[in-house]
Amino acid sequence: MTTAKDLFIIAMDPRPERSVGQGDLSLALAGAELIDLLGAGAVTVDDDRVVPGAPSTPDDRLLGEAAAALSREEPYELVEDWLWRRGRDLSAAYRTALEGAGELKRKRSGLLPFGPDHVEPADTPATRRAADRWEENEPVLAALASAVGIDRGHPDDESDLGDEAVTTVVAVVHDAVMELEAVRQRRTIENTAFANIWRGP
Repeated sequence: MTTAKDLFIIAMDPRPERSVGQGDLSLALAGAELIDLLGAGAVTVDDDRVVPGAPSTPDDRLLGEAAAALSREEPYELVEDWLWRRGRDLSAAYRTALEGAGELKRKRSGLLPFGPDHVEPADTPATRRAADRWEENEPVLAALASAVGIDRGHPDDESDLGDEAVTTVVAVVHDAVMELEAVRQRRTIENTAFANIWRGP
């Protein structure tokens, strides 16, 4: 399992206080992929830019897609730009992949047989490993989860991440999620103002 898949599984926790927006999660998943590529030596981060190494093909299909999507033209891509580009609809891609692998199961909510359904982690070795990594408060997973609003109640301590490039990626993920929230709030204000115009005095 990759960091991104572990993060997705943690985000699927059914407790309502851990509800995570798809856009926020997609940005964090793109960051998690980048951190795994850093760990594999497939990229480095130089002056907030994603510098690709030698072409590689990770065993994980989605991580392989991420590696193939790296920009190999100088001056290379900013980490922030990578998050927004790679993160587009990424949470849906991870849901499909994990459902297909049997790591997620559908659970119908409500009393009606055709009511809305959602997914939750299945009881598999991979999901148990993700849960163990979470319970051990693994710094990278905890920092990415915190970026999307899943908090273990521990203060963020980016120095525990142990790597300057990883710390940079996590910080940019936090900034991107806050930017997305600002966009949502601005749209809400604009929509409310527009509705008031039509409603009239």
